[in-house]
Amino acid sequence: MVRRNDERRAALVDAAIEVLAREGARGLTFRAVDAEAGVPVGTASNYFANRDDLLTQTGARVYERLRPDESVLARHRTAARDRETYTELMRELVGRVGAFRAGCLALLELRLEATRRPALRALLTEQVRADLDGSVAYHEESGLPGDATAVRLLYLALNWLIVEQLTLPDVLSEGERDQLVAAAVERLVPGVR
Repeated sequence: MVRRNDERRAALVDAAIEVLAREGARGLTFRAVDAEAGVPVGTASNYFANRDDLLTQTGARVYERLRPDESVLARHRTAARDRETYTELMRELVGRVGAFRAGCLALLELRLEATRRPALRALLTEQVRADLDGSVAYHEESGLPGDATAVRLLYLALNWLIVEQLTLPDVLSEGERDQLVAAAVERLVPGVR
C-alpha cells in the first residue's frame, strides 16, 4: 500500500533529486533515497509503487521546483516590452535554472533514463511540451517582441548553455554566458514589435 503523507513524499522525492544528481540513475535506489532523506530504511518503498513510480514523480518534482515565483512573473508583467527586458528575463531564467544544479543534473539523468522507460518518456514529454507551450503563451500574452519561433530557439539554445554551465562550468565564464544570452536575444528577437 502506497502512503499519502504529502510532506514526507516531497522530502523523499527531493532526496531522489539529490541522489540522481550525485550518483546518476544507477545509484537511485529506495535505500539511497532513504539515506539521503534521513528516514528509516524501507520508507521510500512505502511511498512509491516501484522504481518507475519514483523516477516519474522525481521528474514531475523537478519541473515543479523550476517554475518561477509569482513575484518574478509579476515584476515582468509590469516591465517594458522591449528587447532589453527580454534579455533580462532570459538572464534570470538561466540563473534560476542553473541555480537548481541538482535538479538540472537529475533532469538530465531522467532524460537519459526516459529513452528506456516509456512511462517516464511520456511524463517528461508532457512536462517539456507544457513548459514550452507555456513559455510561448506567456510570451505572446506579455507583448514582448519576437514570435513563437524565437521563443523555441531561445529555449533550445539556453538549455544547452545551462547544460554547459552545470557539467563543464569552466568552458565559459559567467561574463561570457551573460554575453551569449544577450547575443542570442539580439539575434533572434527584433528590437520592436
